[in-house]
Amino acid sequence: MGSEREAAKARFLAEAGLGSARLEPLTGDASTRSYERLRSPSGAPLILMDQPPALESAICPPGASDAERIALGYNAAARLAAGSVAAFVTTAAWLRDHGLSAPRIEAFDAEQGFAVLEDLGDGLFATLIAGGQAEAPLYEAAVDVQVRLHEATPPDILTAQGLSWPLLTYDTLALKIATDTFLEWWPQFAGLPPFGAAASAEWDDLWAPVWVRGEAGASVFCHRDYHAQNLIWLPDRKGPARVGLLDFQDALKAHPTWDLLHLLQDARRDISPSLETAMLDRYLAARPATDRDAFLADYRALAVSNAARILGRVFARQALLGRPQYKAYMPRTWRYLERNLTDPALAGLKAWFDRHVPANNRA
Repeated sequence: MGSEREAAKARFLAEAGLGSARLEPLTGDASTRSYERLRSPSGAPLILMDQPPALESAICPPGASDAERIALGYNAAARLAAGSVAAFVTTAAWLRDHGLSAPRIEAFDAEQGFAVLEDLGDGLFATLIAGGQAEAPLYEAAVDVQVRLHEATPPDILTAQGLSWPLLTYDTLALKIATDTFLEWWPQFAGLPPFGAAASAEWDDLWAPVWVRGEAGASVFCHRDYHAQNLIWLPDRKGPARVGLLDFQDALKAHPTWDLLHLLQDARRDISPSLETAMLDRYLAARPATDRDAFLADYRALAVSNAARILGRVFARQALLGRPQYKAYMPRTWRYLERNLTDPALAGLKAWFDRHVPANNRA
């Protein structure tokens, strides 16, 4: 399989006029994608994205029932794009059409799972801040991207370069399936017995109104993985275009809090409460028609849902699959979760976690 994939890659690059380019591997993430920088004597560097289609489960067909989505697997139930090149190409075009800095697509083969992208550089927000750059201006620009996105009406279908992709809704089932991964993976990781039927039923009852509110508020374009390791600083550009966008192929219509809580409760780096508050204030000042109290209540509730998903599906699962580096992010994620649960409106969920996940079983 490896040699066949390498041969397919070589053919794709040759057809794109890049057969002589030198390839440099780039650091990846927990996905099945890989990236390489292409260096050619005749032009600026580019990025090769390689997403073998066979490594992912089926995507969600528009109009599929809940039962059909569950039968198809996690990607369909959670409405993930399975690394689709069609999703990436069409989403990138929509973002660029709205004045934002998604990479240009220089060449692609959607069926085989290859794309050549504009190289936005190495100025990841996380890297720059770790090197001493002031974080507030970067986060202000990232919030301004959200304002720009939320001013636009998201389409039902994204189209570009002969491709189309449905922009589905982050609905109740997708939220439930993602949050429920905590029930599946955390006990295995933490050495707890499986959660029983009563605990699981109570979990569903407590979460149901949160998921319903999440779907009801799903009115804006959502990047879905919006944080400092997916944002690149482009200081020579203007306004929100100074933020280079990566890893947006799982985009949906979602609640406007969703990308903000990813940004401001980042599992991979500490965000101070003061910075979080200042950035939420910035966003709300730019969106004066927003009901502040309702927005912040949804923000905290959906942030707990997201933290549970990350602790279960991402960190515990990856650690159990032999990637122990994800353990380092767990204490921070628990701190975010516990801070959100101080909201009196979430007292029932706080009590559930306190009963079923004791402090010494929270990494």
